[in-house]
Amino acid sequence: MDQREIARSILDPLIIGLAVAGLIFGLIADRLAVRWPEHDEEHPPGRLLGWRTVATAVMGAFAFGLLGQRFAGAPPIVQIVFGAWFASLVLGFAIDLDQRLLPDELTLPVIPVALLLDLTGANPLVGSALLPALAVAIVVPLGLWLMSVPFGAGAFGIGDVKLLAGVGLMTGFARTLGGLLSGLLAAGVVLAILLATRRIGRRTYVPFGPFLIFGALWGIVTGG
Repeated sequence: MDQREIARSILDPLIIGLAVAGLIFGLIADRLAVRWPEHDEEHPPGRLLGWRTVATAVMGAFAFGLLGQRFAGAPPIVQIVFGAWFASLVLGFAIDLDQRLLPDELTLPVIPVALLLDLTGANPLVGSALLPALAVAIVVPLGLWLMSVPFGAGAFGIGDVKLLAGVGLMTGFARTLGGLLSGLLAAGVVLAILLATRRIGRRTYVPFGPFLIFGALWGIVTGG
């Protein structure tokens, strides 16, 4: 899709309506993230509105707008599955920002549902390229986790592994790799800014889930 097509699609009433709905859902997700899952002492519940709220609302608008832009003409089952997945990504984005974790309830169900969609040939992002999708769903998350082991526990969370497995099955080989690169690039830029402004230190733990979620959605945009 070229820039003109993107510009025209952004002005589509359906996409605008879904983006507004996504923004509202993002606000709700942010409020849910302060209550669920059960918080620990490091992340006490009751956080007020702040930058996380804004970030999640923007991510919700982006995700739901993308749903209208990319899947408006798709079969109902595809719209339902991707709509539910995008909603889970927005909620996971909010929770990982708040608590630095991605609940299994949001990541694990995606894997069998996406696999079923792929096996039936109903996934428009995978099509007949099932084996590459399976390969990227296994190799990429496992490889990143193995590379993170020398850096200690938590360098690359198991939640991120499960997230990327679902991303691979939902978006296919090329979009997963492109989205991963976009997410890592976004993480590098944001971390550089935070370090330069001394908002974080070199030992500060930063969740990568939100960047991976952004990358997964961006990979769908740029993948055509």
